[in-house]
Amino acid sequence: MPVSSAAFKRLAAIPELVVLEDAPLFQYTRFGIGGPASILCDTTHEQAFVEAIQVAQDLALPRMVIGGGTNLVVSDTGFEGIVLRYAGARIARNGYMFRAEAGAILQDVVDRSIAWGLKGMETMTGIPGYLGGAVYGNAGAYGHSIQERIRQVRLFDGDRIVSFRNEDCQFRYRESVFKERKDWIILSADLEFESANTEELAKTAAEIRTIRDAKYPPMMKCAGSIFKNFLAVNLPAEVVAEIPAKVIREGKIPSAWFLEQAGGKGLRRGDIQVATYHANLIYNDGSGSAADLVSIIQELKQRVRDRFGIELEEEVQYVGFDYAAAPA
Repeated sequence: MPVSSAAFKRLAAIPELVVLEDAPLFQYTRFGIGGPASILCDTTHEQAFVEAIQVAQDLALPRMVIGGGTNLVVSDTGFEGIVLRYAGARIARNGYMFRAEAGAILQDVVDRSIAWGLKGMETMTGIPGYLGGAVYGNAGAYGHSIQERIRQVRLFDGDRIVSFRNEDCQFRYRESVFKERKDWIILSADLEFESANTEELAKTAAEIRTIRDAKYPPMMKCAGSIFKNFLAVNLPAEVVAEIPAKVIREGKIPSAWFLEQAGGKGLRRGDIQVATYHANLIYNDGSGSAADLVSIIQELKQRVRDRFGIELEEEVQYVGFDYAAAPA
């Protein structure tokens, strides 16, 4: 459905909302890929963000909420609809808890918790993106996920602002209820921590950051790991029997191991490259296209399917692809 000038005018009338037409989405994703959005709305004010969502609902226009764009694959043709980005980034402490708005950069949340001597987020250092996206995808690393710290999530459910307890969020490995209900929009989260020594937390974070930056250089145009890892309990016994014991850690098997066995390292389409040192890392080596990126993702999935009979599942989210042509 085309986005009318009347829709633009209604959105532009909302105070504290920046409204752009034909906004190039490659500028808002870490891959640096994607065509334009008909309209992009950007704000650091919660009320303006909610009002923009309500306008999109009233007009029955296609809409998409984004954060830091870390895990987005946007089609080369872009998105014919309204893209909304909330960049509210305030963080307020209350004892061993603090409330962070969804637009807070995740690294800022990690750094603030360390500076305050609060343990629980230090292993997530170096993970790019916004807090809202981290909650949405239950982000984590080194055996820990953000769900361990979530006390409460505030969200807009399309009608009103409500609060969800941790158990209401239905967190699972890299999953949450928000992936199933994309109309429920995260506004902020209350996180609970434990007291710890600031220097020890900083040391742990620095060691992890060194490892992460070597694997995923900060300026690399990528989404980090492209596929979710596997839980051993969910795999056929005959597949698990092929996996060296040292590869299985805390019940998880890295997707990179399967991809490497299937010859995924170094695969290339145009400027889209699978890293030669890590088979679960795909990056844009220049002016790559979404078409080439999707092509490589599908080939990797097919190779693992043919070799092991199992299905890789992406961590990335697809934007602007026709349903019939959407990556499966």
